[in-house]
Amino acid sequence: MAVDDLSYAFTHCPDRFASNKRLILIYLVPIKMLLGYLPRKSLLERYDLLLFDDLALALKAGNVNKFDEIVRDQELVLIRSGIYLLVEKLKFIVYRNLFKKVFAIRQTHQLDMADFLTALQFVGVTDVSIDETHCIIANLIYEGKIKGYISHAHNKLVVSKQNPFPPLIST
Repeated sequence: MAVDDLSYAFTHCPDRFASNKRLILIYLVPIKMLLGYLPRKSLLERYDLLLFDDLALALKAGNVNKFDEIVRDQELVLIRSGIYLLVEKLKFIVYRNLFKKVFAIRQTHQLDMADFLTALQFVGVTDVSIDETHCIIANLIYEGKIKGYISHAHNKLVVSKQNPFPPLIST
């Protein structure tokens, strides 16, 4: 697996080759973030990769608008590094974390789809419709990031009573 090979390369690369360690981290950090591991700020500071700290903060907070803003501002850097598409995949984790907060607030396993739309609008995503919200949630269910189903008859997301937001490492 790529994460194992990159982790091995990073740990076995001598400290005197800081530029090589930085290059390894450019690929390793977003892969680890996809698996649910957020990088330490001290590590990112040491290798001048604070871009990932900003992404990690937006990801953890479920702030879709902030995440999009960072990706937009750093688009050329991400493309030149060859990790743009990898970072774009993180967006579903941002959605997941936002929707997990809705679940925590509502504390019920039957969640109104309008609540998710309101949450998206609250974090600054103003150009989203209820149909797009359905699509986002359907994709999260398909990817195993949410355990549940959409009840179109009642316009609700019905999540599992046990572990509705499984750990990312198992998905």
